[in-house]
Amino acid sequence: AELKDEQLYSQGQERSEEHFCPICTLPIAFPLKEHSGINSCCMKRVCYGCHVAAQQRGIKGCLYCRTLPPENDEDTLAMVHARVAKK
Repeated sequence: AELKDEQLYSQGQERSEEHFCPICTLPIAFPLKEHSGINSCCMKRVCYGCHVAAQQRGIKGCLYCRTLPPENDEDTLAMVHARVAKK
């Protein structure tokens, strides 16, 4: 039975690292845009389950890098530009 399970799970395509939530490490369901969001500060995709859990605990800001959320669109754009410049 273990051999059949191994064969079953080894079939198909591998999911890339960005398809997994960096907080809970679970795969994010498809379509990704409906089940996760991208943080503008660190450009990490976090599942909505982790977002809900953080809100319930009163955590504000990015779950990955702890940066406070931007106040307006200009701040968001500046964060994205800064992140792109670092790569």
